[in-house]
Amino acid sequence: MSDNNKTSNNSEITQPEKLWGGRFTESTDAFVEAFTASISFDQRLYKHDIAGSKAHAKMLNKVGILTDDEVNDIHNGLDEIQADIEAGNLEWSVQLEDIHMNIEARLTDKIGITGKKLHTGRSRNDQIATDIRLWLREQIDLICSEIQRLQKGLLELADREAETILPGFTHLQVAQPITFGHHMLAWFEMLVRDYDRMQDCRKRVNIMPLGSAALAGTTYPIDRNYTAELLGFERPCNNSLDGVSDRDFAIEFISDASLVMMHLSRFSEELVLWTSAQFNFINLPDRFCTGSSIMPQKKNPDVPELVRGKSGRVFGSLFSLLTLMKSQPLAYNKDNQEDKEPLFDTVDTLLGSLRAFADMMPNVTTNKEAMKVAAMQGFSTATDLADYLVGKDMPFRDAHEVVGSAVGYGVEKGKDLSEMSLDELQKFSDIITEDVFDVLTLEGSVAARDHLGGTAPKQVKARVAEALALLSDK
Repeated sequence: MSDNNKTSNNSEITQPEKLWGGRFTESTDAFVEAFTASISFDQRLYKHDIAGSKAHAKMLNKVGILTDDEVNDIHNGLDEIQADIEAGNLEWSVQLEDIHMNIEARLTDKIGITGKKLHTGRSRNDQIATDIRLWLREQIDLICSEIQRLQKGLLELADREAETILPGFTHLQVAQPITFGHHMLAWFEMLVRDYDRMQDCRKRVNIMPLGSAALAGTTYPIDRNYTAELLGFERPCNNSLDGVSDRDFAIEFISDASLVMMHLSRFSEELVLWTSAQFNFINLPDRFCTGSSIMPQKKNPDVPELVRGKSGRVFGSLFSLLTLMKSQPLAYNKDNQEDKEPLFDTVDTLLGSLRAFADMMPNVTTNKEAMKVAAMQGFSTATDLADYLVGKDMPFRDAHEVVGSAVGYGVEKGKDLSEMSLDELQKFSDIITEDVFDVLTLEGSVAARDHLGGTAPKQVKARVAEALALLSDK
């Protein structure tokens, strides 16, 4: 929305009186008016509110409540209002509280009494529930597009670095050598599940509350299936109370968004570690980093650090909406006005974080030598030596003990297993022969794990090709 679409107490609309004011004998307190208004944030739903109103008007025409001329006037008036909003020519009125009443009052100002007929058979309760679902459905599609863009970047990086040796860690201790491409594919697989969860969530978002009215439905002969079809919903909701009052679809979305942010935070943590001087595994492009105001040598990985930090605000939004809903009786309550800001912030945060990663990851470069040196530390091929002994008919537990003794010797002498001579290795088992050095090299170790899901370069390349084909089908 344009910054020019500011909220103002001085509306250009000529009817600032409350559209619900007939029952009241005094004006709303000025502070309460500002405190309860939502127009400062729900104005971003203007396109979806207008789309819902146009579909509602068309349905009212279909069932004989509005004439052809009336529905044409409504549609034309709403089109003019949308153009005014997008040109920054509409000042939002706090007195009119929310997006619905601002648009309805402006419509009535433009087309007269016909504008007042638009609200027939609906309520602000089912309007806002519909607007949010229309908006969130659109945002989920954008989020899924960004997830796929990040996935493609990871696949590009995995393919490029399919043979690059990286130390694999458990407990942040060197465990076994893997390939950098294999590590990128682990991140890719997390995003596969994130994408699937978003798509599954979208199914439950794509159900239409419109026609539920305030809570009990309406006495007018509305055709909810027709309205749902016009708006692209899978179907109308089956219960009017549930349709206007629950926000579990928003909670589900933020839960799924929290999982995406948790994954991005994990990615960020590794990027921060890998860019440090202590690791020096990778380089991030300068445009995704900043410097220090006092230390000229610094190149700070601000994007991953900030994404790691932003995960907290999304987690907080999830807890906020759970708390918002936990004690509400049916049906709609004013509490639900508080659902939008955490939801909007979650979408903005998630989209920004995904965009930053999708732009950054294909441009990451690796320091292959530093990673290889690190993989040589910590006896990362110890498991390979144990597997070698098992291949020569030694029971695994005995092989484990033999290798443990060899590692102890290596710690004492400051030698990696691959640096020991054959005579040294044969002190621990006489079945070790010259061919042992084929499995003690880092390259031999990763190449040996040549099975589905393994770290071998051949498997990395195969999974990249398969994954790219799957993405192209979506």
